[in-house]
Amino acid sequence: MSVESLVSQLKTGLDAPICLTWELTYACNLQCVHCLSSSGQRDHRELSTVEAKRVLDQLRELQVFYINIGGGEPMVRRDFFELVEYSVTPNQHGSGIGVKFSTNGAFIDAEKARRLAAMEYLDIQISLDGVDAVTNDAVRGAGSYDMARRAMDNLAAANFGPFKISVVVTRQNVPQLDQFKALADSYGAQLRVTRLRPSGRGVDSWDHLHPTNLQQREIYDWLMASGENVLTGDSFFHLNALGPSLPGLNMCGAGRVVCLIDPIGDVYACPFVIHDEFRAGNVRDPGGFARVWKQSDLFTSLREPQSAGACASCGAFDACQGGCMAAKFFTGLPLDGPDPECVGGDGEVALAELAATPVAVSLKPRPAMDHTKPARVPVLS
Repeated sequence: MSVESLVSQLKTGLDAPICLTWELTYACNLQCVHCLSSSGQRDHRELSTVEAKRVLDQLRELQVFYINIGGGEPMVRRDFFELVEYSVTPNQHGSGIGVKFSTNGAFIDAEKARRLAAMEYLDIQISLDGVDAVTNDAVRGAGSYDMARRAMDNLAAANFGPFKISVVVTRQNVPQLDQFKALADSYGAQLRVTRLRPSGRGVDSWDHLHPTNLQQREIYDWLMASGENVLTGDSFFHLNALGPSLPGLNMCGAGRVVCLIDPIGDVYACPFVIHDEFRAGNVRDPGGFARVWKQSDLFTSLREPQSAGACASCGAFDACQGGCMAAKFFTGLPLDGPDPECVGGDGEVALAELAATPVAVSLKPRPAMDHTKPARVPVLS
């Protein structure tokens, strides 16, 4: 089957998601300025251990191959290891489900690194957004660079194997791409680079963090030249308008092959659209996750043929597919409009036209929830 035929088939949806992201908690020891879920404080409605295991059993029955666990910081949950072990271990409901979890590394000490290394069907992504503390900590918080590096050292010492270093590409770290690759190679790790979206707290930081149009070309050229062993998660398919397509499916999989379960059980079309408009249901509803995935009105509509809209006359549409739905939505652009980072410049024009309208602020959606911790006010004596 050709890639084009496969993409066409996947756009109509599958019986189960290929890539399911599950944010276990909104609790986090950090408050990254681009956090897609605005994490910080735990939500009291968080799924219990019993409820989480019930969801895992449903995913087994759907024959989900693996899940991406995140947060917040997933290791904050006291039942973290219990849930991971339950996921990877086969039971009467079906085969084990592989786990890939993203972490800032805060809780991976030497003992936990050894415990993680002893587990099967487990992959770990350490988040790092700069090859030095100055670049990284400006985004992820003071001390977060050293914390991530300690976690990497502990995993290496425990012979965990090829963990991943996960980088959100920003205007500030584009010049460091070669150094990120060298760092990953030094650990025998794999580099994963992802696109910055204006989601969560990223709504307010995107303007000064997202790469410039010139840097978009630099990212594309780097991926074409050096990205053979670099994972991208189809983050950069909007760059395909620049030339030959990057490796991958190069499509928006929201509600078709990917989705998100958040800490309170709400199911969204993808991890970057945590907003009521893209909420398909809740795993606590009758029928659970399976019913949401297979029968929700939202996912059914996303699997219908989509209009090219304003991009219909562009010769690059078949290559870039109009870009990222989440990036358009949270910058206030129509879903059938150009990607805000359109390499042809149409996104910049659309954003400028939007900013010139009297109701520009009201047209820019806000995330559904904000779990950011309140700033500490010093006590004056």
